[in-house]
Amino acid sequence: MSERDDEFVTDVLMATPNVRVSIVRRRLLRGGLLASGLLLLPPVVGAVSATASQSSAKTPAARLWPAEEYTRLVIETPQAVKFQMMQLREPYRLVLDIENLEQFADVMALPSLLQHDDPYILGIRLGRRDPNILRVVLDLKDRVDPQLFTLEPVAQFGFRLVLDIYPVERIDPLLLLVKEFESNDAVSALEQKYAADEELLALVREYEKRSESERTSAATSVTTSATTTTTKKPPPPAEKPPATGSKPTLAGKPTGKPPVKPRPIIVMLDPGHGGEDPGAIGRKGTFEKNVVLAIARRVKKLIDAEPNMRAVLTRDGDFFVPLNQRVEKARRVQADLMVSIHADAFTNPNARGSSVFALSERGATSTAARWLAQKENSADLVGGVNIGGKDSAVARTLLDLSQSAQINDSLKVGGMVLTELGRRNTLHKKQVEQAGFAVLRAPDIPSILVETAFISNLEEEAQLNDPKQQQRFAEAIAEGIKRYFASNPPLARS
Repeated sequence: MSERDDEFVTDVLMATPNVRVSIVRRRLLRGGLLASGLLLLPPVVGAVSATASQSSAKTPAARLWPAEEYTRLVIETPQAVKFQMMQLREPYRLVLDIENLEQFADVMALPSLLQHDDPYILGIRLGRRDPNILRVVLDLKDRVDPQLFTLEPVAQFGFRLVLDIYPVERIDPLLLLVKEFESNDAVSALEQKYAADEELLALVREYEKRSESERTSAATSVTTSATTTTTKKPPPPAEKPPATGSKPTLAGKPTGKPPVKPRPIIVMLDPGHGGEDPGAIGRKGTFEKNVVLAIARRVKKLIDAEPNMRAVLTRDGDFFVPLNQRVEKARRVQADLMVSIHADAFTNPNARGSSVFALSERGATSTAARWLAQKENSADLVGGVNIGGKDSAVARTLLDLSQSAQINDSLKVGGMVLTELGRRNTLHKKQVEQAGFAVLRAPDIPSILVETAFISNLEEEAQLNDPKQQQRFAEAIAEGIKRYFASNPPLARS
């Protein structure tokens, strides 16, 4: 099949409204479509809802989740479908053929979902290659690393065909963290923390060298200015060289690197769910994934305002992050603490209050804790994970439960966060509970899961949507974290 075959569709061609007509016209001319008399139709009016709760397992539905980390395209069908994908160049395109898609009206609205600032997709075109095959053409902004896989029906979803579009060079959370530390003191501390990572160490030293050059330039400027307004004093007599024959040293010149401040404390904040996985849904339609992201952003702002502390988010947008990747991100930045933020739900609408959980090696401390852990651990099934792409080493890490020291520290910080939450909200339980949460299983990082409030309770659902209460939750979490590190410095944790 030639690289121009993806331009040829026999029934209808739709161009996304976010791409200028001139771009589409050039593509059509190159493919010979205008010469063949094919009509360019206007874009479909009305986008398909991108909310999981409104999708239907009876009719196909299309959803698009753009993010810097990766863009996900989902096509939901009432039955399993056959498909194939081609990756083409000059220009870069992905061509997806789907067979025997009987009803495809919702899928045809996919171009209207494309946002102009999508990091990877330039345009979307759809049409019938033949009566039995729907062709989806994605015009790309650059070369990408696509992953295509299917998901079985689960929860409210039917069969799903999932295309994840990653950059060729994946975004490294460690490098993003380094960019936040532009000052010399912070970079020197990071040099200590990440000394084992040669590639990153070179980057850190480059920042340090630049900062030193800037300081030298500034000092020279000040000295020059001072000499123009004051009388120059004669230099002091030079010291005699020592009789041992060693090289002379200038008085006052440092003999080594200046002392560095203690390394920065890194806190990984993990807003639960995202993308295809809405999390719990309140009785008024509030999505857990949205409110916990808002709270996590507030916590990050509070922690970043502290000297020698930085917070990193596992996701800073509406996209899905598998549980194992959340843990791996925390380990990649060598986080000193991981805090997963959620909004609880229960079958009893009267249940209310905040809770804090740590990992358990010997089962859950209550039936409710076990039920909650099972629900949170099923997030990968709902959000959609490419099982074939899992790293066996990561899987072994997640199954490693020999982490009593980590659990001990988690209970300490969990208790302090719970105390602060109790000063700002009702507590569901007055002690830190434990269960087998997959997202808490980093063996070398204290980890807690905070259930801020019950989204299934009408009153607390309203609180979760209230910016003032979101700030109170964030302040409680941040204050508990600060109290913990004040008495348990990272290098002296017990």
